[in-house]
Amino acid sequence: MPVINRVADLQPEIMAWRHDIHQHPELMYDVDRTAAFVADRLREFGCDEVVTGLGRTGVVGVIRGRKPAAGELKVIGLRADMDALPIEEATDLPYASKVPGKMHACGHDGHTAMLLGAARYLAETRNFAGDVVVIFQPAEEGGAGAAAMIKDGLMDRFGIEQVYGMHNGPGIPVGAFAISPGPIMASTDSVDIRIEGVGGHAARPHMCIDSVLVGAQLITALQSIVSRTVDPLEAAVVSICEFHAGNARNVIPQIAELKGTVRTLKADVRDLVEKRIHEVAAGVAQSTGAKITVAYERGYPVVVNHADQTEVAQRIARDIAGEANVVSMPPLMGAEDFAYMLEARPGAFIFIGNGDSAGLHHPAYNFNDDAIVYGTSYWIKLVETQLAA
Repeated sequence: MPVINRVADLQPEIMAWRHDIHQHPELMYDVDRTAAFVADRLREFGCDEVVTGLGRTGVVGVIRGRKPAAGELKVIGLRADMDALPIEEATDLPYASKVPGKMHACGHDGHTAMLLGAARYLAETRNFAGDVVVIFQPAEEGGAGAAAMIKDGLMDRFGIEQVYGMHNGPGIPVGAFAISPGPIMASTDSVDIRIEGVGGHAARPHMCIDSVLVGAQLITALQSIVSRTVDPLEAAVVSICEFHAGNARNVIPQIAELKGTVRTLKADVRDLVEKRIHEVAAGVAQSTGAKITVAYERGYPVVVNHADQTEVAQRIARDIAGEANVVSMPPLMGAEDFAYMLEARPGAFIFIGNGDSAGLHHPAYNFNDDAIVYGTSYWIKLVETQLAA
């Protein structure tokens, strides 16, 4: 079936919500205005329960269907993220960010607005049996807000049995969806390396242990982990993105610091890469005489779509967009904290087309309002299908 007619009627209002949120971006857990906006709308819609402050600033709404659950599945959760990014907007839109140095450069304003639209429709119609839990999460951008909400009892308190998420995808045509079962987004780990050599005069390098040279050797050696240790049929990324050392052209610095990220799609590959980073650093330290300290911190886990729920998501998306507009996708090496929710409950994470827009996290990015009717309709049909009355 095509998009829902009522959703098309609601599109201007949903778009207005999106523009309001876009103008007032907030970071990480400090999404008080956005959370209040969401909670106020949910109360206006007549949600049976509205809970704030879950995971510090998360908001949850519960909408009960006209009938008690008819099948084994009684409660499903739908999640949207609310936080923005510390980026200066460069769009010249009439509703551009009013907050210097902050913008919705990942489309969370659109995600929130679409789920609000679905909540309004579902609260009006209640054409399902059981409960739907709409989840508005803070701190997706590096703060693990999903984990914080789960720790605060999200899944157990509301009896969530399955959970679904959605993200916009620049480059995917508007009106299309992309999804695959299994690993779909990578784990993300951070590595901080401190190199201590022997500083001295640049004209007397033989009297020093050059931390810059050691850092250069280490960066080169670390690239051999992916190219020569990881199975070429597996996926892994080791990227050293910061190199800090020295403050004068004629002084060999005593200290150098490297910072980077590691991305993998499987637990055993993740373990292997972490182990090899420590081993490579130890080897370079031994060969150069420098002291090298590695701090490796694990971040978001792999986003793994469950097979049965992915099949459901594909079927719903095809009903909305047509068979040809729902495609399988290769895994992305970006990360997403919806991974924590998929570890806690079965579910699926789907991408919705944002058209030929700037990329995510780019100053010129903007969520495509034409996608609203497709994403909102997807949420509604997912609930009405999974919780059929």
